[in-house]
Amino acid sequence: MANFSEMSGIKQWGVVLGAAVLVTVALYMTVFKSQRDENTTAQQNLEAKLRENKELESYRPKLAEIERQLANLKQQLEIERKIVPDEKEVDNFMRMLDGEAQRAGVELRRYTARPIAQKDFYSEVPFELELDGPYYSMLNFFDRVGKLERIVNVSGLLVASTRKPGDAKAKKTYQYAPNESVVATCVATTFFSHDMVPATTGKPPASAKR
Repeated sequence: MANFSEMSGIKQWGVVLGAAVLVTVALYMTVFKSQRDENTTAQQNLEAKLRENKELESYRPKLAEIERQLANLKQQLEIERKIVPDEKEVDNFMRMLDGEAQRAGVELRRYTARPIAQKDFYSEVPFELELDGPYYSMLNFFDRVGKLERIVNVSGLLVASTRKPGDAKAKKTYQYAPNESVVATCVATTFFSHDMVPATTGKPPASAKR
């Protein structure tokens, strides 16, 4: 077989072109074809992702509505926790009543805890109260308690004059101010929520007296 240098010019060009064709075919079968397959796969993945995004885009208005509803539910939950806390919060309850008594101008003399009554989803926490003050200040106090965010039920109300506090079943006689005219005792019941438990009668917390 003749060497490449011994071939005529036309044959040399033919050999070069043939080699170029072989190299091109080899590159196509290896590098180029592999790259094209990868590009095809990437294009298919892109089209699938675009279709998915288009489907999700239709939920965008619904998402805004869901977020608004969640915000409203969260706000309602916070309000309900103020009305019926998920813990007894006895200290806060007593401070709340003390504050209303001071604003109304009456003396809240005594708290005595009664047994807690367990219900399905909430518990009743009753306290005996003893207080004294001017008649209209006493009315103002109970009116203020009735308007509190937290639910407080008042029952068993007894009222007597400061001359005969025993008629209201007061436990003790105090040095009443000249403008104080009535003594009152009652049961103030607050509530707190909890998970459903079998109905039992709980033990009362320690009495709080002044």
